[in-house]
Amino acid sequence: MQRILKKYSDVGNCPVRNVISHFSTKWGLLILAILGEVRCLRFNELHHALPDISPKVLSSTLKTLECDGLINRKLYPSVPPKVEYSITDKGDSLMPILSDLINWGISQLGR
Repeated sequence: MQRILKKYSDVGNCPVRNVISHFSTKWGLLILAILGEVRCLRFNELHHALPDISPKVLSSTLKTLECDGLINRKLYPSVPPKVEYSITDKGDSLMPILSDLINWGISQLGR
């Protein structure tokens, strides 16, 4: 029992804290869920899908997800610039877990 409790009290190595730190806002999970289903979207398409997120927060969240290796950002040299975001294999590996969480929410929270 002590060993079980230790893994959660070790602030630097706690598996729950490490995972949650990457998704500390609802936006990261929502963006991953969307890209997991749609596969590739432009910035404005993501913004239209999430009308209650500010462009600044969307941009920041996308950068974080990219730094974590969960999404790819592809810039096309055009005028105006075209940027597409897609889910990576690492991000895709989260989709079964995220799908289970979504399905649990639908069945248990009635939404």
